[in-house]
Amino acid sequence: MMPNTGFKQLFTLLLATVLLLSVTGTAQSRSLPDFVPLAEANSPAVVNISTSRTVERQMGPGHPPIDLPEGFPEDGPFGDLLRRFFGEGGQGVPRRGFDSRSLGSGFIISDDGYVVTNHHVVKDADQIEVRLSDRRTFEAELVGSDARTDVALLRIDAKDLPTLELGDSQDLKVGEWVLAIGSPFGFDHSVTAGIISAKGRSLPTENYVPFLQTDVAINPGNSGGPLFNLDGEVVGINSQIYSRTGGFMGLSFAIPIEVAMDVVDQLRETGAVSRGWLGVMIQEVTRDLADSFGMDRPMGALVARVLPDSPAEAAGLRSGDVIVGFDGKEVPRSSALPPIVSRFPIGDTAQVDILRDGEPKTLPVTIAKLPEDDSARERSSAPAAPPSLAMEMFGMEVGPVPDEIREALDLPEGGVLVKELGQGTAQRAGIRPGDVLLMINSHALESPEQMFQVLEELPAGRSARVLVQRSQGPIWMPLEVPE
Repeated sequence: MMPNTGFKQLFTLLLATVLLLSVTGTAQSRSLPDFVPLAEANSPAVVNISTSRTVERQMGPGHPPIDLPEGFPEDGPFGDLLRRFFGEGGQGVPRRGFDSRSLGSGFIISDDGYVVTNHHVVKDADQIEVRLSDRRTFEAELVGSDARTDVALLRIDAKDLPTLELGDSQDLKVGEWVLAIGSPFGFDHSVTAGIISAKGRSLPTENYVPFLQTDVAINPGNSGGPLFNLDGEVVGINSQIYSRTGGFMGLSFAIPIEVAMDVVDQLRETGAVSRGWLGVMIQEVTRDLADSFGMDRPMGALVARVLPDSPAEAAGLRSGDVIVGFDGKEVPRSSALPPIVSRFPIGDTAQVDILRDGEPKTLPVTIAKLPEDDSARERSSAPAAPPSLAMEMFGMEVGPVPDEIREALDLPEGGVLVKELGQGTAQRAGIRPGDVLLMINSHALESPEQMFQVLEELPAGRSARVLVQRSQGPIWMPLEVPE
């Protein structure tokens, strides 16, 4: 009886192991998608783009005149490999007027030859060449290019071309599988896959693009190539990577396809891009600032400055207002506002939801066309203030704003100049000597004496919000009121 019992136990154990392995294998096969059909169906509509332009440069002794892909460091870890790949120039020979070449990717959106890629791939190019998957090569015409979104539209003289189906990035979920096809380092039609890491990312160089962040392997040469969902639809254009080495580090960024196609449609129709303009300088609402506004949590876009002769000024928006909604769309953070406004129809009226002194309001704003140069004016650093009446408060010595500083910063009347800082809440808040304080909460500052009266009325132990003017522009900062 004992041997029979042992046999049954062994048999049961083996059967359970087989079933467990079967279930595990089935679960793995279900969780890992099959990219083969997607890659086979869409690769023919992905193209390789190479550009050339004449650059004048004097080469030093011992420095090979190598033409690497745009943005790739010549002294990077793959330098030797790329010199063999792209060719070696003469050592120590001064050259002037050589051809600089760059590589990128793109994809076909119409069977009559329209191709989408990145602005930075074709920027300043004298010649643009598009190579198809069947190895046919065409010289491309630049229809138009938009630096603010990093989108460019090309056209080649060809018919009956394969095209890609476009999707909607708003349907994507964080953690969802995506796939990229491109030409990293010139290796055509390389396929890589990963997941959506985050949505709506804001990068310092691109205010008008809510980027898709992925961990898809993207390298120089992938720029301009498509990012697909598992339905084979293009949901983004691979544009940038974050890297300390010049190579992939797991942080890739793609332009949402609906943002790109809005630009493409305008380039196709007019060759240029128009955007909606509100006319405010904004900043993030921090937790301390939210507390000073009486908000439950940080959200929205804090208005640091209303530009003169702008739609915002005409509608009555003020510095210190917090924009929490725009035409029915929530504004969860400051970076969400520029893309929403830029795509709003010019000449139409949007309902803008704000918080003003803690009270909700809705203002109708008629959106205008974004001026050609919408950047804040860069001003020289303010000269040192001459001796003036000073007083010690909150760890800072302040005084009137001299005329030369007022003129340099293009300031209206009023304001208080920060002359020196000691230990105190102002220093901890990030206020610096040379800053001009314009407002505390909703009180405009007119003089050091009036500022002192305002500060005395603030509740102790709470945070007040201070509007600070610097050479780069105005910014709201939280200032803790000592107990």
